[in-house]
Amino acid sequence: MINQIPMTLQGIKKLRKELKILKDIERPKIINSIIEARKHGDLKENAEYQSARELQSFCEGRIQEIEHKLSNANIIDVTKTVHNNKVIFGSTVCIINTLNNKVISYKIVGHDESDLKNNLISINAPLARALIGEKKNNIVTVKTPGGIIKYRILNIKYI
Repeated sequence: MINQIPMTLQGIKKLRKELKILKDIERPKIINSIIEARKHGDLKENAEYQSARELQSFCEGRIQEIEHKLSNANIIDVTKTVHNNKVIFGSTVCIINTLNNKVISYKIVGHDESDLKNNLISINAPLARALIGEKKNNIVTVKTPGGIIKYRILNIKYI
């Protein structure tokens, strides 16, 4: 049995866009680079050719990886999911650190979608794991390399 990969609608769109770019733009560029490099003679000592082949290998590997993820994706639309006012995959959670009163919001997303700069945390992250299933005003405890941190859930949005 193949494990399904949870993804938001935004995450699936992002992967499809990356796949299209790799197939329609990057792959043809790499093929042209290989053709051009072959014209320079001996392939064993042709750095341009070796570099293009490595790039081709990376590109094809990424295409296969994305296609695998897309074929096993479990797209979760949080706006249409029963949530019972609990934190679920795809929800946006506003929390406060109980020690320093720092407030932050995170959206819980699939592994490939995570981006801390944009406040998107992976479902696999310790904080996300602690938040899943909790309700507004609950306190969650997260073990971090710096010690244990407690957060209180201020708000949960399903957007």
